[in-house]
Amino acid sequence: MTRERLYLYDTTLRDGQQTQGVQFSTPEKVQITRALDELGLDYVEGGWPGANPTDSAFFADAPQTGARLAAFGMTKRSGRSAENDDVLAAVLNAGTGTVCLVGKSHDFHVTDALGIALEENTENVRASIAHIVAQGREALFDAEHFFDGYRDNPDYALAVCHAALEAGARWIVLCDTNGGALPSEIGRIVGEVIASGIPGDRLGIHTHNDTEQAVAGSLAAIEAGARQIQGTLNGLGERCGNANLTSLIPTLLLKEPYASRFETGVTPEALAGLTMVSRMLDDILNRVPTKQAPYVGASAFAHKAGLHASAILKNPSTYEHVDPAVIGNTRIIPMSNQAGQSNLRNRLAEAGLEVAKGDPALGRILERIKEREAVGYSYDTAQASFELLAREELGLLPELFEVKRYKVTVERRKNKYNRMISLSEAVVVVKVDGEKRLSVSESLDEDGSDRGPVNALAKALAKDLGQYSAVLEDMRLVDFKVRITQGGTEAVTRVIIDSEDGAGRRWSTVGVSANIVDASFEALLDAIRWKLIHHTEASA
Repeated sequence: MTRERLYLYDTTLRDGQQTQGVQFSTPEKVQITRALDELGLDYVEGGWPGANPTDSAFFADAPQTGARLAAFGMTKRSGRSAENDDVLAAVLNAGTGTVCLVGKSHDFHVTDALGIALEENTENVRASIAHIVAQGREALFDAEHFFDGYRDNPDYALAVCHAALEAGARWIVLCDTNGGALPSEIGRIVGEVIASGIPGDRLGIHTHNDTEQAVAGSLAAIEAGARQIQGTLNGLGERCGNANLTSLIPTLLLKEPYASRFETGVTPEALAGLTMVSRMLDDILNRVPTKQAPYVGASAFAHKAGLHASAILKNPSTYEHVDPAVIGNTRIIPMSNQAGQSNLRNRLAEAGLEVAKGDPALGRILERIKEREAVGYSYDTAQASFELLAREELGLLPELFEVKRYKVTVERRKNKYNRMISLSEAVVVVKVDGEKRLSVSESLDEDGSDRGPVNALAKALAKDLGQYSAVLEDMRLVDFKVRITQGGTEAVTRVIIDSEDGAGRRWSTVGVSANIVDASFEALLDAIRWKLIHHTEASA
């Protein structure tokens, strides 16, 4: 059976940049574009040329892509022709083969926001799209506030869309701009739009996530007949975000009825890189990835309950809706004092440690986990620290280096600009390759900003580890979490450190102490040891 084509249109570089606290540089926009192209997106919207310098710079030196690069802008303003509108000209001057123009489709916005007659707005839309098409460009019309407009005045909302279609628009994109339309309503209205004479293969859907239903709304539109889906990586976007393509794409490729009925430009091989692309975006934004994110989150395939883990050992489909490997993710069996021996053996096997059923070491490992969690440790998320603990009990923990002593000082002083700054300095003495080595490092980064005592420790420790220093060059700390356990005079500090390397691997380690620096250093040591052990084994 021939499958219908669905077209994926990414707006991360525009809608994503409207997220509070997000601002892409031009090189970052290029990096994201290339990743989206490799993933197999049909369209990548580069931004609004003329609206800000980074968007204009991006289009001036845009990368070559298989995806269609689109420039975004608005329909012409009243009182001037499309040919003489400088804002519209800036969009055309970006030189893209595809242009997307946004225009009003809600009568309330036309009369109250624009302050013009309904007929005048319709003519502005028609003339703008006709001008784009006359230049030999593919035109899209984003019908802003369409679902609210259709609810209030369906005749006018449809009239605007039909005007764009008749002017030559390839796609009419129905926008749930305020994010308040529910999936059932979206599906019904899309069906009525098609019944009005706008073919489904000319319709797109653009949803926002203000009711946590942007993905569901997009799927409802597809089921009703729309054939273009707009969204952003990781659901970035204004307010609560846009439809999340990292959830939509695997759903379309892996779930029925979509997988059998439709095809996209994303191949199974490209889908296996989805988790990496999602984390690349978080890395660019200097954000910690959402662990509970569907499909790509670190906890998306984590099975903590003993009953669940036992079933997973027999057949992963008992508690997993898809194989995590198909989207580049991994299964995790977290270790905690709830774990049983079958859970433990499976987790050890995933770490490459085969232990026979009934081995006395299994009981010792479980007992140590319970003892350490009783004093504040948590191996639920700190999988790498659990692996090191298990290796120690199994006699498989190599002594790569030994820390003889370390010291951290924190100084508050005025800089040359007469501003008070904090500066941390760390001294670490290690024994490696049979000799003692002393390293010193400060906490200032290349911009002169203080990164704190843990950063200074990490830099000092990795600075001179002999044969191991080169291995650690691609390792970095991506998250640092502190939790005070117990309380009062007996309070202790738990530190969880998330690390990442150039291969895209992420691992978590834990340290516990009454002293936050000691707890941090313990977690840091575990992170470095885990990285070195896995590098050594991979090279063997």
